[in-house]
Amino acid sequence: MHCDVYKFPKHSEMYVYIARPDYPNDTNKIRDWLGVLPKDLRQGLGEGKFLMHLDLMETKKLARVDKQEVIEKLMSQGYFIQAPPSNVLLAQAEARMKDSQDKRYD
Repeated sequence: MHCDVYKFPKHSEMYVYIARPDYPNDTNKIRDWLGVLPKDLRQGLGEGKFLMHLDLMETKKLARVDKQEVIEKLMSQGYFIQAPPSNVLLAQAEARMKDSQDKRYD
């Protein structure tokens, strides 16, 4: 199972894996690989930046997610979202809240 991994500058440490089931035979076509994402999700993520291509069968393990879970999601829905760890999500939420409060009193 081949996939491409994208990151999103607006969401630090969030990665989206996109299935590439016909790789390498699909590389001649210009495609919108992120088009498999639900429209609302894609709009919320902002502009994606290609990070790397993976052959999951050759990859022994992934850093923060279970490889088998990634493969199952890629096969069933065409994408997998690797959310940031909970401590990063908490720090991001606190920063947004502080920023919102600071703007309120400016």
